[in-house]
Formats: sequence, C-alpha cells, structure tokens
Amino acid sequence: MFKKNEASIERIARILLGVALLAWFFMAPADAGYKPWLLIGIIPLVTGLIGWCPLYAIFGFSTCPMKKD
Repeated sequence: MFKKNEASIERIARILLGVALLAWFFMAPADAGYKPWLLIGIIPLVTGLIGWCPLYAIFGFSTCPMKKD
C-alpha cells in the first residue's frame, strides 16, 4: 500500500508512545482539561503500526536503512 519510510526502532518507539498516551487518556480523570489532547497518541500508534509517516513522505524523508543491491 505505502512504501515504508520508518526504521524498526522508530516504529517501536512510536508504538510505545502511542500506547502510553492512550493509556493515560483512559486513566485520566474525566474532568481533566488536558484529556482530549492525549488522543494525539493515535497518530504515532497508527504510523508506527503501518511503518509509514505522511510527513516524511511529503518532505521526502526516510529513516529506513538503504537496501544493498
């Protein structure tokens, strides 16, 4: 579907960050003013799972190691 543009270690870091932010969202008090901001954890979680970052694609950036031919 998309050409991967994230290295494995970066993908792991994004997944962990996304899970942590979403866990914090579910554990935060209901009246916490910052709670909706924690939903931003969806972005690193999804990009980490699929291995493709749209901002990297826009700017032509990639952290994937180059394949040796």
